[in-house]
Amino acid sequence: MDLLDLLREHSVRTVHDTLGIEVDEATRERVVISMPVNEKVHQFTRILHGGVSVLLAESAASIGAALNTDLTQYSPVGVEINANHLRSISKGRVTATATPVYIGQKMMVWSTEVRDQRNRLISTSRCTLMLKPGNALKLAKGE
Repeated sequence: MDLLDLLREHSVRTVHDTLGIEVDEATRERVVISMPVNEKVHQFTRILHGGVSVLLAESAASIGAALNTDLTQYSPVGVEINANHLRSISKGRVTATATPVYIGQKMMVWSTEVRDQRNRLISTSRCTLMLKPGNALKLAKGE
């Protein structure tokens, strides 16, 4: 079973399933995921909650880090993320595209842009992930 199959199998009952996040493309050089924008992800003023944009960005970066990691030896975990929210959106779909800035043996940095259906930039972020020793595959399977 490859990583994407594992993600799909275990996304049921996780935040990805709850928010309708779908993996559109996933390679070692680029990850694209998307989700609908509706009342489930709004803040009180009926626009996309900034925290959801950050969640989407970190999810894309984490998938990219996992694709660049020996998951039998390490678990990629986010240790820092920053984001700039540039435009609001209240309905439609957003797409996050993550690309690596740095891929090291103990740490990775990924840059992510979240865009709306008209390709307008909604937010941009940078996520740092640590490669924590431990078998991520066993953890994902609950072993």
